[in-house]
Amino acid sequence: MKDFKKIIQSAKKTLSKEIGSIKTINSSFNISFCKAVDLIYNIKGNVIVTGVGKSAHIGNKISATLTSTGTPSYFVHATEASHGDLGIIKKGDCVIAISNSGETSELNNIINFTKRFNIKLITITSNPKSLLHKNATVGILYKKPIEACPLNLAPTSSTSMSMIIGDCLAIALLELRGFKSKEFKNLHPGGNLGKDLKNLEDVMHVKNSIPLSKLEDKMSKALLIMTQKSFGCVGIVNKKNQIVGVITDGDLRRKLNSSFFEKKASEIMTKNPKLVGKDMLVSEALNIMNTKKITSLFICEKKKPIGIVHIHDLLRLTS
Repeated sequence: MKDFKKIIQSAKKTLSKEIGSIKTINSSFNISFCKAVDLIYNIKGNVIVTGVGKSAHIGNKISATLTSTGTPSYFVHATEASHGDLGIIKKGDCVIAISNSGETSELNNIINFTKRFNIKLITITSNPKSLLHKNATVGILYKKPIEACPLNLAPTSSTSMSMIIGDCLAIALLELRGFKSKEFKNLHPGGNLGKDLKNLEDVMHVKNSIPLSKLEDKMSKALLIMTQKSFGCVGIVNKKNQIVGVITDGDLRRKLNSSFFEKKASEIMTKNPKLVGKDMLVSEALNIMNTKKITSLFICEKKKPIGIVHIHDLLRLTS
C-alpha cells in the first residue's frame, strides 16, 4: 500500500458526507418523533424491530439498545417474518420498520399483518410517498441523504441516520422511564460494563471491618483501632453513631507531639469528612478519591456508617 494520503483523503471525504447527512436529522425531531416515543412508552408488550439488508443490521442494533435501556424489544428479519416469524408479534406489541426507500417489498407482509391485527406501526424512512410511510401509525421521516459511497448506492449515510434515530428513541425512553445505572448494571452483569457499573454496596467492607472510634476516646485507643483495621483512617462517631469526623495517617504525622496520645479523638479529627451512599458507582467513587486525594471512603445512611472502601479495592476491580 503506497498512497496513504489518498486513503486518508477518502476517509475524510466519507466522514464529511456522513456528518453532513446526520446534521439534517434535526428536522426529524418533531411531533411525529414525540408521538413515536409516546406510543412505545405506553405499549404493554414488546417493540418488534424489522428491516431487510443493511437496515436489518441497523434494526438488530436498535432492538438491542432498546432492550438494554429498559424497553423490551426483539428483532425480526422481514424475510423470515414471511416464513413463520410473524408469530412472534403479539397483541399489545408495536413494530418499528426501517427502510430508506420505504418500498422494500419484503416489508409488505408485515404491513398487512399490522393492519389486520391492529398492531401499531412506527416507520423510519426518507420517502414520504412510500407504501411504508403511508401505512404507518406514526412515521418518522428523515431527509433523503446522498450516500457516502461515491456511486451513491451502498447504504452508508442512510444507515447511519436510521441508527441515530433509533438511539434517540431509546435514550428518550430511558429518560422518561427514569432508568437508573443500577438497572442498567442488572442487564449488563458481564464484561467491562458490569465492572464499571458496580455500586459501592457490592464491594464495601462492612460491620466489624469498619474502623470506628468515639469522640471521647483517647488517641491511644483510636490509633490502635486504626492499626487493627488497616484502612489508614478511623471514623469518629457521636452518641447517635453518626460519623462527624475522621482521623487519617496524615493527621497523625501533622499533629504528633508528646501529649498526642492523651488527647481525645475529637481534638485531632478532621470535621465533616466526605461521606457517600451505597448506590454510588465505583467509577464515581474513584473520581472523588482522586480529586480529594483521599484513600478511603465511608459509606453511610443518614451519616451512620454501613461500610468502607479503600482505593486499592476499587483499582483492583477496574483494572
